[in-house]
Amino acid sequence: MHQMSREMQSCIDECLRCYQTCLGTAMGHCLEQGGRHVAPKHFRLMIACAEICRTAAHVMLTGSEMHEASCAACAEICTACAEDCASLEGMEQCVTACRRCAESCRKMAA
Repeated sequence: MHQMSREMQSCIDECLRCYQTCLGTAMGHCLEQGGRHVAPKHFRLMIACAEICRTAAHVMLTGSEMHEASCAACAEICTACAEDCASLEGMEQCVTACRRCAESCRKMAA
């Protein structure tokens, strides 16, 4: 089994936390709130963010050197999601999770 760095394990943790937060917030908070919270552009971005976070974590878990590409994409999408969620009420957890994940993924992509 490959040895995983502490930085990579931390990034996997951030990605999985962001995946859980974005998916849970979209399916719980956003669907309940309606209005701008379920605007197609916003809702699709949240689901895309959750999926890229899950994917980036999985690629890192495989030990593939290709994790840099998935982490770069994850950082970009998480940053966009954080900005979008910051404009809506009650999305603080999502904004925080996305920003932390983006920062961690940027380091892994470098």
